[in-house]
Amino acid sequence: MIVDCAHYRDGRRQHEGKMAPEEAAAICKQDPGFVWLGMVEPSPAELEHVQDAFGLHELAVEDAQSFHLRPKVETYEGGITFVVLRTARYVDEREEVEFGEVSIFVGPGFIISVRQGVTDLHGARLRLEARPQLLEEGPASVLWAIVDKIVDDYAPVVEGLEIDIEEVEKTVFSGSVAPVHRIYLLRREVTDFYRAVHPLLGPAASITQGGVLQISDGLRQYFRDVDDHLKLVNEEIMAQRDLLSTILQANMAVVASQQNEVVRKISAWFGIITVPTFVASVYGMNFTHMPELDWKFGYPLALAVMFGLAISLYFMFKRVRWL
Repeated sequence: MIVDCAHYRDGRRQHEGKMAPEEAAAICKQDPGFVWLGMVEPSPAELEHVQDAFGLHELAVEDAQSFHLRPKVETYEGGITFVVLRTARYVDEREEVEFGEVSIFVGPGFIISVRQGVTDLHGARLRLEARPQLLEEGPASVLWAIVDKIVDDYAPVVEGLEIDIEEVEKTVFSGSVAPVHRIYLLRREVTDFYRAVHPLLGPAASITQGGVLQISDGLRQYFRDVDDHLKLVNEEIMAQRDLLSTILQANMAVVASQQNEVVRKISAWFGIITVPTFVASVYGMNFTHMPELDWKFGYPLALAVMFGLAISLYFMFKRVRWL
């Protein structure tokens, strides 16, 4: 679905409402300025329509319809640059991270964004329209606005994961056992987030250095700021991965310690029961010449010996903290 399609010239939007793709393609070929077309989860027929209007490469259009594991930047014939970015959003109710994707076609006089899944680029459009000096930079300024919006949305994800990790960390280092599956789920979410952020470092640096698009020195400063924020997010994610590895090891140590404690308790009670049982088995042999059989105090003595040994063993295991 096409959510908006507008023609910009001299840093200003030239009309209200959205244009048809054919009209937008004709304008970007004839009039100065550029066209920004935004789509959300389009159907194959809609993408094919836009492909025919703007002359997009079929491989890039095919990639725009599917999710990728890694962000990338590719250049196609006709001076069209294809950019894939991963989006992320932290869902506090489920304590999970949802991922999406934005595919961007940057060509002479136009830029097309195709959104799949989470994120909303309408805010980026409004923000850029309020800064006409940046809009005058052309399609590259739109690319900056989109990348900046996506990277800014990474910050709440980092904070949400940080809170979850701190909760698990407090549980483990307080001596209690945290659910192992919870730690593994956090580890997987952080790893997926890392795969969405880390591969973007290369393309972001390439764009900032002007190796992909021709950008002015003024706009390069904005891209450099985004690149710095992206590096900071990447460092925080790597720190979270390392911390989760430490938490997992500590949790396994707590589990092993508790298991050892259970084994010690079982062994202690087994010893307490075994010794009196041994005494009882001796007196249960019923040999003919056992002096205690004819002794008046033989039975009370046997009970006293068994009881005394059991009490002695109990206090001994208590002293060594096996019980």
